[in-house]
Amino acid sequence: CREGGRSLSQTSVHVQLHSGEKPLKCLECGKSFSQSSKLIRHKHSHTGEQPYTCGECGKSFRDSSDLLRHQHIHTGERPYTCGECGKNFNRNSHLITHQRMHTAERPYKCWECGKSFINSSNLIQHQRMHTGERPYKCLECGKRFYRSTILLRHQRLHTGERPFRCIDCGKSFNRNFSLVTHQRIHTGERPYKCGKCEMSFRHRGALTRHQRTH
Repeated sequence: CREGGRSLSQTSVHVQLHSGEKPLKCLECGKSFSQSSKLIRHKHSHTGEQPYTCGECGKSFRDSSDLLRHQHIHTGERPYTCGECGKNFNRNSHLITHQRMHTAERPYKCWECGKSFINSSNLIQHQRMHTGERPYKCLECGKRFYRSTILLRHQRLHTGERPFRCIDCGKSFNRNFSLVTHQRIHTGERPYKCGKCEMSFRHRGALTRHQRTH
C-alpha cells in the first residue's frame, strides 16, 4: 500500500495488518492479537479490571474508547450527524443504524423466514420467535419473555408502576402506547379511518370492531 513515514515499530504493526499475522497470544484463553494494546485490553476481560473511570459519575470501563463514548452522556455531545436529516448521535454505530432508515438497507437476515433487519439486536430478538427462546424471566411470577422491554412492561403489573403521565389531565399509564392512545381524547386525533365510510377512530381495535358492521 502507499502508507509511509512510519517508524520501524509502526511499520512492523502495519505489515501484520496486511499479512494477518497475530504473534501475541493470551496465556489465559489462547486468543491471538496483532498489537500489544489489543492484547492488554483483552486481558481485562479475564481479570475484570476496569482502569478507565468516569470523573463525573465514577463508572469504570475496560477500554478508553468505551469511557469516551460514555462521557457523551454527561456532556450531551452528539458529534455524529446524519447527512440526510441532520439528526445527531453520540455514537457512530447509532448513526450507521439510523442511516439505514433512509437507505432501506437491512443487512441482517433471518435464516428461518428471510425477514431482514437494520441491526443485529433486532434480528436476535426476532429469531427467538422461531427458536422459542425466552431468556428474560420475571422473578415475581416466573413468566418468561423473549425481549427485555416486554419483561419490563410485565413487571409493572406487579409493582403498579405507571411512569407515563398525561400532561393534560394527570392520568398515568404503565405503557407509552396506552398514553399515546389516551392523549387522542384531548387532541381529537382519529388516525384510524374506515375505507368504506367516513368514520374514523382513536385506536385500531375500535376500527376493527366497526369494520365488522360492514
